Amino acid sequence: MRTEAEVSDHYTHGGLLDAVRAGIHQIGKTADNITVQDLAGVDEFHIGGRPASVDFFRYLGLTSSDHALDVGCGLGGPARTAAVTAGCQVTGVDLTAEFVDTGGALCDWLGLADRVRLRCASALDMPFEDAAFTAAYMMHVGMNIADKTALFKEVYRVLRPGAKFGVYDVMRTGSGDLSFPKPWATAATTSFVAALDDYERALAAAGLRVVAREDRRDFALAFFAEMQKRARQAGGPPPLGMHVVMGHGAADKIQNMVIDIQNGLIAPVKIIAVK
Repeated sequence: MRTEAEVSDHYTHGGLLDAVRAGIHQIGKTADNITVQDLAGVDEFHIGGRPASVDFFRYLGLTSSDHALDVGCGLGGPARTAAVTAGCQVTGVDLTAEFVDTGGALCDWLGLADRVRLRCASALDMPFEDAAFTAAYMMHVGMNIADKTALFKEVYRVLRPGAKFGVYDVMRTGSGDLSFPKPWATAATTSFVAALDDYERALAAAGLRVVAREDRRDFALAFFAEMQKRARQAGGPPPLGMHVVMGHGAADKIQNMVIDIQNGLIAPVKIIAVK
């Protein structure tokens, strides 16, 4: 599909693994002694980073007996966090082959390849059997998918009855034109930011029942304020941060997102639903 190819092209870095390896060397580590925590700044590619993931997974209640699905897994940072903190198995899917390949290398470096498996596939047509997973989640993914009902129906298909599904996406909270580029889109043609009501209607149409929701605008603003403070104190961004994943134009993408959050146009929102 043309839109999926454009989305994948937007995220493709061209030298991501080398860029991550260079950042690792800057902090005095190597592939042999790097830790999940060391990589948090670069492989938790969503607002709030690892603290947001830990909070999110607390609502999902993951345990060592779970096999969770990470929809739009990126480099697999949240999947590795879930595997380490909950001891569960995680399978991730992502459109961008470079994300999957880089994430697979990071799993190898961390000794997590037996618990975290990443595959290159569309979230609208996942290569899994019905009812294959005991939980699922997606973090900053729906902004790139126009047909959220189709997305959630596919998630419903691969979940077991009673399973929880978590969504942590940037959503519309006010009217007005968004500024681009953004971390998830170079232009409006591949940006499909929707309101919480739209998500809830799509989840209901797919058969998923919403049991919790939370606007995390204040959390996001505090996160970016702290990130900017640390950058000023250090004289620049850290060796391993979101800018490494975004590559060229990272500063503009982040600034545009922060301004639109400050202006009340968008905010990260968390939803927990159940099959």
